[in-house]
Amino acid sequence: MSQNNDQPEPIKVLIADDHVLYRAGVKTALSTKKDIKVIAEADNGMHLLNMLKIIQPDVILLDIQMPVMDGIGALPEIKKNWPHIKVIMLTMMDDHSMITRLMELGANSYLSKTSDSEIIYEAIKTCYEQEYYFNTLTNKALLTNLKIRNTISPQKIVQMEANLNDKDILILKLMCEEKSTKEIADIVDLSPRTVEAIRDKLKVKTGAKSTAGLIMYAVKNNLLDDAL
Repeated sequence: MSQNNDQPEPIKVLIADDHVLYRAGVKTALSTKKDIKVIAEADNGMHLLNMLKIIQPDVILLDIQMPVMDGIGALPEIKKNWPHIKVIMLTMMDDHSMITRLMELGANSYLSKTSDSEIIYEAIKTCYEQEYYFNTLTNKALLTNLKIRNTISPQKIVQMEANLNDKDILILKLMCEEKSTKEIADIVDLSPRTVEAIRDKLKVKTGAKSTAGLIMYAVKNNLLDDAL
């Protein structure tokens, strides 16, 4: 009997990792989820790129450290040739500069290999539906990276295609400094409700789905960089 319309096609996932046991564990865990299907496995980046010429998953779980070609080498190739595929990086390393670099190269999320199967499932679903999955690892890395770069006054910031005005940019900058809504309201001399309304408008203007998405927008567009 054919499935009815409220049962959509499962999200197609490819696991690229050189550890057979890890692949098997993730595959087994995801096999209990009706809305996800692991369609293939690769044991290095080169193997993965060759497979993508034949089959295209919706989401790739990509290990950073692999022989022949690692995840860092494979990521730009995937994004260049198959930009619609979402890529979730897997690693044992909690390296802030590495996380930011990978996100800027187009990674859609970054998970520790110790993450449990529910987190992996949530990341796959969220990346597929909303493009990015943010967690404490990614947020901390992005904020740390912004703080390192962020020695700049709002006047020097380049206004991007989203048509952000000076107040928008100042509020975005303060959000990136982890200021609360009340702190921002005090600094810009507006009510907290007005600040929240501007933040909501910023999401619409930039296409961000969350506060973390706004921070990602600032990073990707170098909004808080000094002009070199």
